[in-house]
Amino acid sequence: MQLKKTSGILILLFALLFALTGCKSGNDAPESETTGSTWRYAHEEFEGDVQDVYAHKFKEYIEANSNHSIQIFRFGELGESDDIMEQTQAGILQFVNQSPGFTGSLIPEAQIFFIPYLMPVADEDVVRFFRTSVAINDMFTELYAEQGLELLSMYPEGEMVVTADTPVRSPEDFRGKNIRTMTNPLLAETYRAFGATPTPLPWGEVYGALQTNIIQGQENPIFWIQSGGLYEVSPNLIFTGHGWFTTAMMANQSFYQGLPGEDQQLIRDAAAHAFNYITEYIPGLGDRMLERILEAKPDVTVTRLSEEEQQTFRDRAPQVEQRFIEMTGERGARLLEQFKQDLDKVMQD
Repeated sequence: MQLKKTSGILILLFALLFALTGCKSGNDAPESETTGSTWRYAHEEFEGDVQDVYAHKFKEYIEANSNHSIQIFRFGELGESDDIMEQTQAGILQFVNQSPGFTGSLIPEAQIFFIPYLMPVADEDVVRFFRTSVAINDMFTELYAEQGLELLSMYPEGEMVVTADTPVRSPEDFRGKNIRTMTNPLLAETYRAFGATPTPLPWGEVYGALQTNIIQGQENPIFWIQSGGLYEVSPNLIFTGHGWFTTAMMANQSFYQGLPGEDQQLIRDAAAHAFNYITEYIPGLGDRMLERILEAKPDVTVTRLSEEEQQTFRDRAPQVEQRFIEMTGERGARLLEQFKQDLDKVMQD
């Protein structure tokens, strides 16, 4: 599953291809409503995974309510997460789905989702938070706009679960383990606080690194552990209760702002349609995927930390929160304060 970084070559090839074929980039003026346009949309996951489901619901709405069409690219078809973001900012792609784990290099405040034990883990609470949060629906929009991105939707994908070469119940059990992290400084800080050695790797290298014991573990939502076959080479699943995987869907801002008002509204409505679907699709998904894993490999172990065991990790979370504030300054502190207010409201309702 090795995949080389090829963003520069890809951008050049796409630019040449579009020039030869007469295709327009995301920064060109839109085609007329009569002929419609083909818009390109890339995400980070495989066929049938959460981002793919969201993308197809977005496509379904656009194509049912306009003459436009959506071309979807899955993981690996245009490179990895960094590649598709570069292509979106360059206007080669009109839409991209990317998690804050990778966007954090552009938008440090997006790393807030990696502060452990900040968010609840119950499906219903998480969905309600994403629907109602001021931090999510207002403050993040401004942060993405600064990077030339029109934020259309942020949505949860699943509770984060750790896989490792041995079961883990305490920070001491993490000692000496290289745990793969996304290229995200705050996530690295989390696993450092947990007692492990954070090891940033692109997704394409993870399976092989687990197989060859270069790394001894990683974290992902259960559906991704299942679809990526990670349980085959990292067969001990640990439910730490420390957070949820979150992603964001966005458009190239120049492309979006250059559209007529009716197309902008069409895109907003399509994003809302896909968000509503995915927030009904997510609850229970983890349990269904866990059943598939256990059916495929019955010797997989499942460890669910007790409240007392979780507390030993919770006690280390404040140092990650402090590091987030140091990295993001006053803006990050304001975002974190609003984030907590939004969460408190959800938990009190």
